[in-house]
Formats: sequence, structure tokens, C-alpha cells
Amino acid sequence: MTDSTSLPYRPCAGVMLLNADGHVFVGRRPDRGDGDAEGRGKWWQMPQGGIDKGEAPEDAARRELWEETGVREVTFLAQTEDWLVYDLPPELVGVAWKGKYRGQKQMWFAARFEGPESDIDLRPRPDHKAEFDAWRWVPMAELPSLVVPFKQAVYTAVVDAFSHLVSK
Repeated sequence: MTDSTSLPYRPCAGVMLLNADGHVFVGRRPDRGDGDAEGRGKWWQMPQGGIDKGEAPEDAARRELWEETGVREVTFLAQTEDWLVYDLPPELVGVAWKGKYRGQKQMWFAARFEGPESDIDLRPRPDHKAEFDAWRWVPMAELPSLVVPFKQAVYTAVVDAFSHLVSK
């Protein structure tokens, strides 16, 4: 087993994409569990991914949003004050990201979706595989319960950071 304390965190940017009703885009991960016909048992998440060397976090967030959802028509509204960090569970350390990282440090951005829903396109992009096999809009408060357990604290912090952007 790899000693996680000797590994760095992978820099990452994520986007909480909000629709006009204040609901949040989530995509279903096809590589997380078998699930049933309705997708129960699979994990959902917001668009997120690694920051390339020399890339600004907001630029990475915009790129990841496009790569994973096809969405470009957005207005960025806010970002978290600091990096949010999670550690991989022991069974994934040394496996995920080719064993280079112990987890991720993430900068999160909130963005308002400005286009039609027909702009949402989960198909793979050049040099980027499809991340999601389904998507939906959910109330912000549901986010932590939808994500893989080791990311729940980060998602709770993201909800806390951006809850002021939606009316109750």
C-alpha cells in the first residue's frame, strides 16, 4: 500500500452550474458502481477536473465545464475563498491518477447557465473521454448525498460557500 502522506494533492477546478431555478447540474459517473435502470447506486458529481501546468483555476474550470458538458454560455458568479481538499480512501491511493496524488485540492466556481438545455452535450470531446452518462438538475442541498462519500465534506463546503446565490 502506498504511503499517502508522501504524495501531493492534485490541483483541480470545479463548477457549480446553476440554472434559472437555482438548481445545480450533476452528471452521473458511468464508472462508479453498477446501479439500476434509474441510475440508483451510481455516483453523481458536478463538472470538475485537473488544472494544467500554467493554467489559471478559472480557465481550467471553463475548460472542464466545456469538456464534460458542452456548455459555454455561462456567467461566473463566485469562487470559493480557498482550496478545498479531500483525501482518497486508502484503497485508491496509488491507483487513481496513476498513483501520483493522495487526493485533490479544489478551487470551486459558481456559474449561471445562460444557454438552452439543448447545449448540454455529454459526448466525448477531442482528447477527452465522456465523464457522464446522464445528467439532471438538483436542489443544491441534495449535492452532498449524491457524491461519492470521500467527497461529501468538500461538497458540503461548496454548498455553504454558494448557498447565498439561490433563493430559499
